[in-house]
Amino acid sequence: MTTPARIRIIIVDDHDMSRRGLITFLDAFPDLEFAGEASNGRDAIELCATSQPDVALVDLKMPIMEGIEAIPLMKAAHPALRVIALTSFSEPVLVQAALKAGADSYLLKNVSATALAEAIRACRDHLSTFAPEVTSALTSPPTARLESLGLTSRERVVLSLLVKGKSNDAIAEELQISKNTAKNHVGNVLWKLSARSRGEAVAKALASGLA
Repeated sequence: MTTPARIRIIIVDDHDMSRRGLITFLDAFPDLEFAGEASNGRDAIELCATSQPDVALVDLKMPIMEGIEAIPLMKAAHPALRVIALTSFSEPVLVQAALKAGADSYLLKNVSATALAEAIRACRDHLSTFAPEVTSALTSPPTARLESLGLTSRERVVLSLLVKGKSNDAIAEELQISKNTAKNHVGNVLWKLSARSRGEAVAKALASGLA
């Protein structure tokens, strides 16, 4: 039986102690592999080219080049890269900016080691994870705006669950529908929002006031 490839991760943070702590954290999980570190966004772009990571943990407030500026450049050069914004700030404006920039998940630095490991695995599998402090601040999508996009009532619920970082299986369980039906609903939501991924759908929902 083939052993699954380890998830290669880079850490982008201007605080040395934060980077050291995250490196130690990665050592505790055999399926996670430290692939490099950078202290600003400019160096992170160069690091991606040499280390070819699967997931990047990116702080947002850094000198020289901030995370929000670096994320779209990192993803443009490496389309398969998945990005988790890992920061101390939960302000809605910053969350929206990070998601618009291309962050796939948004977590705060108080996240537990186990939860961060799960979020990394989910991000690698194209699932988004958001800190409770972020999702609790989100409101339900305005009905009129959603109707203008042609979203059905069920699709509105699915969108709200996507914002909360729910997987297709979790959506199916919560709505008591089949996994295939949940997958179809998610696909319809992404299509109607002209989003290429779940993270982009969430970003558009937040940025346009749909969530």
